[in-house]
Amino acid sequence: MTGVFDVLIHGGRVIDGTGAAPYPADVGVRDGRVEAVGDLSSAGAPGAVRVDAAGRLVVPGFIDTHVHGDATVLDPEVQLAALRQGVTTFVLGQDGLSFAPSSPRTLRFVTRYFAAINGAHPALDGGPVSVAELLASYDRTTALNTVYLVPHGTVRHAAAADPGAMLRMVERGLAEGAAGLSSGLEYIPGRYGDAAELAALCAPVAAAGLPYVTHMRGYEEAAAAGLAEARLIAERSGVALHVSHYHGPGAELAGMIDDALTAGLDVTFDSYPYLSGFSILAMVALPRDLDDPDLDRIVERLHDPEVRRRLAREADPTLWHRAVLAHVPGAGLAWAEGRSIAEAAAEAGREPAAFCADLLIATGLAASCVFAQPPGNDDASMRLLLRHPAQLGGSDGIHIGGHPHPRAFGAFARFLGRHVRELGDWTWQEAVAHLASGPARRFGLADRGGIRPGMAADLVVIDPDRVTDTADYSRPRVLAEGIDDVLVGGVPVLAGGALTGARPGRPLRPR
Repeated sequence: MTGVFDVLIHGGRVIDGTGAAPYPADVGVRDGRVEAVGDLSSAGAPGAVRVDAAGRLVVPGFIDTHVHGDATVLDPEVQLAALRQGVTTFVLGQDGLSFAPSSPRTLRFVTRYFAAINGAHPALDGGPVSVAELLASYDRTTALNTVYLVPHGTVRHAAAADPGAMLRMVERGLAEGAAGLSSGLEYIPGRYGDAAELAALCAPVAAAGLPYVTHMRGYEEAAAAGLAEARLIAERSGVALHVSHYHGPGAELAGMIDDALTAGLDVTFDSYPYLSGFSILAMVALPRDLDDPDLDRIVERLHDPEVRRRLAREADPTLWHRAVLAHVPGAGLAWAEGRSIAEAAAEAGREPAAFCADLLIATGLAASCVFAQPPGNDDASMRLLLRHPAQLGGSDGIHIGGHPHPRAFGAFARFLGRHVRELGDWTWQEAVAHLASGPARRFGLADRGGIRPGMAADLVVIDPDRVTDTADYSRPRVLAEGIDDVLVGGVPVLAGGALTGARPGRPLRPR
């Protein structure tokens, strides 16, 4: 080897994404790509930047297959939280709702309805937004790469549910660089679409060899029906299927995936290593017949005494105790973050249902909560699903609010520290398959997910003895430990555990 590398990572053990066990090797990087892997100490290539990886693992950057960073990916605090977990790429446009393709009316709706999930994109001026324009907003403006899914609910809203207009919007989004189609069948307005509508929209996705990514029309006791509908969509369209944040009774859910695979379907799913969920409070607490695309009408109905009596009468009484408020925007309301609804209601001198209604009114529906999932989603089930060959890593990370779910700051470090080092659910090379090479294949990122000459140099250096999550439900915004050096596109973005200030992130398009 002759010449000088831009970066030389030396003295570590490489996990290259092929399934091979870790092996000692140096990695030389030039012009944003891996140039050489091997013994480079005598190659006359000192490198402009040298990273000493002695005692550490060198792995391809992780791809978070389900994360709500559509606006927050531009926030340095979020970039730092991701990089400290080895995540170099966010897959955005999840749950059928994001910023493009949007009309001005749709952009206002999505920004308001998902305010507690995605936040507000700081570079969008309120006009119509195409997928190409949204992707351009992520080009070298962040330390992280991004992948984008065309969101079905956004398309449905912008096209006023016109089938032809929706299909054209999906086709254009794919042409402009989207890596698939997502749906959120428990959210407005995606929940009004049926299997026939989604199968038609999945036809161009299938033709492009890309996946349909779905927040199904139900989990827990409704998971079988939700997956049956997802299978029907895949069978009718021929699309590859990816199920979002799959959780619940492990043996049953794994069996349903196995049945779909046996039937010849191309199926994967993502999951995270926690037993609590996170969503907007309105979806968790309100009866479904109160849903309305006109969000002001929902707020108006919450003033109705009969609606408030229904909420008190029909809501799961355990919800008030197991739902902890995560984001409560508005003057004088932040005190409620981190408290259960029951605790906050007692402090305010209100009954829980009335307090919940008042909170939704006061925040314009922009409140969110962390909530304990049913007993069927136990630790053994979570670990069984994590070990399934079809599993891919996703945090379902949401960064909005003073008391978010800790998964946004710890999921990938928890995969490594708890499930590889402590429990042995994965080997280190299996972790790379679930967190890097598998996600790269699923979203058509041919030059990511591995460490071989010619591949993009998204590289992470891990201390296998120290990597761990430190965020928990009481302190959810604490950074992970054990990953201090990360490259994105061959550029150091994390050095010594701190951001370098470089912003080489690119919007990645499938090949």
